[in-house]
Amino acid sequence: MISLIHEGQWVLFAVIMAALVISLSFHEFGHAFAALRFGDDTARRAGRLTVNPMAHIDPLGLLMVVFVGFGYAKPVPTNPRQFTSRYAELLVAAAGPAMNLLLAIISVNAYLLALKWGWVSPVDLGPYLFFILLAKINLLLMIFNMLPVGALDGHYILPYFLPRRLSKAYRDYNARYGNIALLALVVLAIMGVPIFSKIIGLSAGLLHWIAFV
Repeated sequence: MISLIHEGQWVLFAVIMAALVISLSFHEFGHAFAALRFGDDTARRAGRLTVNPMAHIDPLGLLMVVFVGFGYAKPVPTNPRQFTSRYAELLVAAAGPAMNLLLAIISVNAYLLALKWGWVSPVDLGPYLFFILLAKINLLLMIFNMLPVGALDGHYILPYFLPRRLSKAYRDYNARYGNIALLALVVLAIMGVPIFSKIIGLSAGLLHWIAFV
């Protein structure tokens, strides 16, 4: 991201940052909304039941995106003891990536509809840049957060699909070493190992699967 500034691509940098802030905000809102639906009002009382970026964006996490290419938003607080379903943890965790998928679908199809109805021109790069980048970033966040490692959403989801003994072993292992493993992935990516580039490629490949117009 910082390389875009060095190269003078301020418009592209601003569009990516705006799309990222929107995507992260909707992701965290998804968690908060699902938690409330399953009886936990902790996030609502903390002011997180909103898509306002001011409630979700962590300044340090956003700066890390600029300088490192990897960042984070404020985690949504939950109290599992208030959940009204045995599957609440699974569904609350899945709500963030699901919200990203929904936003990606809306973004790409809104752009395609605008093209179809003549509201924008194919040669106008502004709308294309924003809506398609917004879709790609949301798909990227969806896939990345589904990784079952560290504090990512995937580590709440995977245990529900494992046998009980293996599920417990995975939870214990991830509690001890998950964040270290996630940090190792980030470090390897910074060192040039194409870990995140593969995820980016996968997210870009999914784009045509969600284009229905």
